[in-house]
Amino acid sequence: MPVIQNDTVQRFDLPGLVHQTVAGPEHGMKSLEVWKQTIAPGSGTPVHRHDCEEAILVLSGSGRLTIAGQDMDFGPNSTLQIPPDAIHQIVNTGTEDMHIVAALGQAPVRVCTEDNQAMPLPWQAK
Repeated sequence: MPVIQNDTVQRFDLPGLVHQTVAGPEHGMKSLEVWKQTIAPGSGTPVHRHDCEEAILVLSGSGRLTIAGQDMDFGPNSTLQIPPDAIHQIVNTGTEDMHIVAALGQAPVRVCTEDNQAMPLPWQAK
């Protein structure tokens, strides 16, 4: 289906993070996933890696990207670029919700822990 109403896409409410896969295998995508996420103040993603590129558009909020052991602060209207297999984490360091859209060059995305163990994602459970 070429047009999807995002408010009809299943939401996953996790502690500090709301996730929607707005384009992915369940929508017929073969090599790309697009995630829409809201990260609460003080919350973040787990430290993780995946073997595909990721581009993250920060619509609102501010935070810190830790990638390969380096911390970088960012604000709204930023784009974060994550190379394949880079160990990284995003944390909302601000006082308001952070809204992001992430495009990942793999479908389905296979996420691993820092030590390369598979990290199951709740939205991929079948």
